[in-house]
Amino acid sequence: MNSVRSWKSSNERRPRRSPWPSGHVLSCGLRKRTGRRICRSRPSWAALGTRSPYGGTASSNKGCRACKTHHARGDRPAFSPSTQVDVVSLATSQPSEHGGTATRWTLSDIAATILKEASHEAISRSTVWRILDEADLKPHKSVYWLNSHDPDFDEKAREICQLYVEAPQLYQQGRLVICTDEKTGMQILERKHPTRPVEPGKPERREHEYIRHGVRALMGSFAVPTGEVVWDLGLTRTSDDFAAHLAKVAEHFAGMERFDWVLDNLNTHWSLQVCEVVAQLSDVPFIPQQLRTGKERRAFLTDPSHKHVFHFTPKHGSWLNQVELWFGVLVRRFLARGNFPSVEDFESRFRAFLDDYNSNWAHPYRWTYTGQPLVRDTPFSKTRRQQKRGRACFSPRPKTYERLLYPPRPYTRNSA
Repeated sequence: MNSVRSWKSSNERRPRRSPWPSGHVLSCGLRKRTGRRICRSRPSWAALGTRSPYGGTASSNKGCRACKTHHARGDRPAFSPSTQVDVVSLATSQPSEHGGTATRWTLSDIAATILKEASHEAISRSTVWRILDEADLKPHKSVYWLNSHDPDFDEKAREICQLYVEAPQLYQQGRLVICTDEKTGMQILERKHPTRPVEPGKPERREHEYIRHGVRALMGSFAVPTGEVVWDLGLTRTSDDFAAHLAKVAEHFAGMERFDWVLDNLNTHWSLQVCEVVAQLSDVPFIPQQLRTGKERRAFLTDPSHKHVFHFTPKHGSWLNQVELWFGVLVRRFLARGNFPSVEDFESRFRAFLDDYNSNWAHPYRWTYTGQPLVRDTPFSKTRRQQKRGRACFSPRPKTYERLLYPPRPYTRNSA
């Protein structure tokens, strides 16, 4: 012990050696090609195996535990390409197709199924994860997907998007584009206990228990070229309520010569009451015997010769309606953190919010969707994760074939 202690004290006075000893190649302090240390802890003299001047090898238990012998990639057991294909094939199928009782795959289930069906050698969970990670597959994740089976989706979407693009010019010509929809089930909630305001390092804290004072239904019409909102607040949203709302909006914009309404396919939007109001506003005859079916009513409302023309969004395509964007603003700025002790308080504050929005905050939205595909190619080899690894070549400028297939949009941000 005395010899080791004296050696250590003498060794501390020596200048620090810059090159690493060539006897043992360790991963502690070893730099990868990226220039980042695997272990940031300072290497000790005990972990280097340096010979002492007294003939013994200096050793100590104070070495870095993270310092391990660096293994080459070839040390891992290599699996055949067929095994990797089987793992990917299982991950992209359902467990019920292979006799499983679960509704989703786990790494252990995939490894057990590989061993049972293909009679391969045992494969570990980490190897299964590595194969799935290389293929960018995440069988443990699931998201909702809404399919639109409307055969005329492209045509309807292109027509509505063209209206949005031309809305400023049409407004100067006396033609107004309006997006209309309902927001039902707006709850009037009162918190049982007062909300604690925000503090340094702490967000606002709201009580989760509440007192419910009923619900209200909102009918809103969003003027696309100006951003102004015309609204009606009530208990119901029947066909009579919607017809009355249409008459109110037409009276509010009495100076317009023509109206283009963008609506979804709710049955109250093409009821007989709505057809009667549109006939009165457009100065056309109203014949109920010719409007008995929904197909006949929709054809009457979409007649381009009328003063008020309806443009119905595709089925499951209500996101093409710009009033949905304004409903999001309403939820974030008014409904989400509201504390309303009564129905009267809710209605008065709601009216004040809408008046303030139309006076100070109303503005048109910059619509960027033009009907072209939202995703131009399958992002299998061009995901963000693989982009960071340098496996895909990204360029801000589109390639030549992309310009041929997807021409530039007909408008820019400044013009819109």
